[in-house]
Amino acid sequence: MAKGASLSGFPEWLPSERVVEQRVIDTLRKVFELNGFIGIETRAVEPGSSLLKKGETSKEIYLLSRLQEVGQENDTPVEDRLGLHFDLTVPLSRYVVEHANDLAFPFKRWQIQKVWRGERPQEGRFREFVQADIDVVGEGTLPEHYEVELPLVMVGALEELRQYGLPKATVHANNRKLSEGFYRGLGLTDIEGVLREIDKFDK
Repeated sequence: MAKGASLSGFPEWLPSERVVEQRVIDTLRKVFELNGFIGIETRAVEPGSSLLKKGETSKEIYLLSRLQEVGQENDTPVEDRLGLHFDLTVPLSRYVVEHANDLAFPFKRWQIQKVWRGERPQEGRFREFVQADIDVVGEGTLPEHYEVELPLVMVGALEELRQYGLPKATVHANNRKLSEGFYRGLGLTDIEGVLREIDKFDK
């Protein structure tokens, strides 16, 4: 049988690898739910205007086009088109706003879903991958104990994954406000751009 060419950055797992992936996902889900988090799934696409609010450049967003629109894309601003979400934060924000009347707050949510990023594939970075998130969304100010609870849940999840060969992990806590203050002290103005570039380096 002829072997087709693979697409760089878009992994496809063999059945044995898929079994491992499913076990990892099931383990994470179990840990999250034991800690009171509720699972949701959001749509794959969001308006370009929403995706760009997080500071991502349009080059990193996969935009959707219908066949009859091919060649006309440049006539429509990115903000007015639909794109695949590059993380789960933008969809969560929209989801909470749209369903606020039907949710109980604080809303503790877990989400494990595919995301897409139009960046250059390299070791450890893909264009399509599964992301696992937990968040707590409140009305107004959240109690401070969540600042401790979330890292503890993440540590518990990583410990459970050691049964599949994951090495012992160390969790480093950081506060974005400290980074922002540091860079402002250096006289930098495009703080979002700086943080985005710093985030690309190995931690």
